[in-house]
Amino acid sequence: MSLLRRFGQRGRRTIVAVVLAATLVGGTGGWAAGSAQEAVTGPAPGAAAWRADHSLGKRLPDPATATPAQVARFFAALTEAQRQELAARHPLTVGNLDGAPVALRYRANALALKAARDRQLARATDPSGTLEDHREARRMAARYAELLRPGRQILAFDPRGRGQVAEVFGDLATAQRTAVFVPGSDIDLSSADRRRDPYGTPSGMAKSLRAQMAREAPGVRTAAIAWTGYTTPVGLGPDAATGRLAEAGAPRLARFLEGLAAVGAPAPALLCHSYGSVVCGQAVPLLAQGRIADLVVFGSPGMRAESAAALRTTARVWAARDASDWIGDLPHVRFLGLGHGTDPTDPEFGARRVPARTADGHTGYLAPGTDSLRNFADIALGRYDQVR
Repeated sequence: MSLLRRFGQRGRRTIVAVVLAATLVGGTGGWAAGSAQEAVTGPAPGAAAWRADHSLGKRLPDPATATPAQVARFFAALTEAQRQELAARHPLTVGNLDGAPVALRYRANALALKAARDRQLARATDPSGTLEDHREARRMAARYAELLRPGRQILAFDPRGRGQVAEVFGDLATAQRTAVFVPGSDIDLSSADRRRDPYGTPSGMAKSLRAQMAREAPGVRTAAIAWTGYTTPVGLGPDAATGRLAEAGAPRLARFLEGLAAVGAPAPALLCHSYGSVVCGQAVPLLAQGRIADLVVFGSPGMRAESAAALRTTARVWAARDASDWIGDLPHVRFLGLGHGTDPTDPEFGARRVPARTADGHTGYLAPGTDSLRNFADIALGRYDQVR
C-alpha cells in the first residue's frame, strides 16, 4: 500500500499543502518575500489632534476605544453646527469614525479627499522630487479627484499604505435591504473600482448587485457598500496563504458592521470574495448577534473555520464556487499556518450551497446574466426560496 493511500484523503491533502508551502516559501524566493504587505491598523491619521480637542468643553470619543454605539450617542447629543465644526477640523477622524452620522462622514471624507488631492498636486510640481515622484503624485491626485466626483458617497477614506476606501451606492438612510462587499487580493484605494475586470472589484460587485435587485424587486429601497477597509494581499505570496492580514483586518470589518447598526442601518448581507472570506471568517465571530442577516462567501480559499457552526453566528451562511474558478484547485487544508482550512462549499462545512453554474472564472460571480448574481440578489432581498 502506498504512503498516500495509507494517509487517506485528508492526509493526501496535507502532503499537497506541505509541497505547496515548500514551493511557495522556498521556490519563489525573493518574489514571495517582496509581496509582503504591512497591515494598516488603528485609527486614521489625526487621532491625536482629535483627542486633544476640548473646544466643546467635553472629551471627544477616542477613535481607538469608543464603541460605535458610544460614538452614535455622542453625536446625537450635539447640535448640527457642532457636528459640522468637528468634521471641518478633523475630517479624517470623523470620516472614519464608525457610529458617526452617515451624511456627516460623507462630508468629512470629501474634505479629507480635497486636502489629499491638493497635497499631491503640490508634490507633483515640487522641484525636490524626481520625475517618478511627480508621476505618482499626479496619478494619486487624479484618483482623489475621481472619488470627489459629484454623487459619490465615500463612507471611509484612509490614505495610509496602499489606501483604503468604502463607498456607498444607494441611500443608506432609507434602505430596506443592504449589502456589504469585502474584496480579496490586489484591491486597494486605486483599484476598488477599476475599469478592467470590473466585476472583480467591490464597487463593480456592489453596483451590479443593486441593479439586479432593482430588476427583481423595483419597489424595494436598497443600498450596497464596497468596503476596502483592510490591507489585502498582493499576488500569491505568503500573505495570501496565511491569515496574518485577515487577522489584522477582521476587527476593522467588525467595527464597521457594528457602526452600521449604531446608525440604524438594516442588518446587511455580507458578501465576501476570495481572501475576503478569510477576513469575514475572522470578523463574524466578533460581532453581536443579529448584526448581519446573511453571510455569503464565493471563490473562497477557506475561512479558517472548520464549519459554519464555528463562526458562531445566527446569520444564514451561504457558499458558492463555479466550476471554472481556479480557487477550487487549491488544497483546502491548514498546516503550519499555511492554508485556510475547510472548503466552505464542502457539504461537511454546513453552509447552504449557492448555484453558480453560469459564472465564469474567479471574478465572474457578479457579472450580469449569471445565476450567481441572481441568487446573490435573492439572498440580499431575503427571497431565500428563489435561490436555485
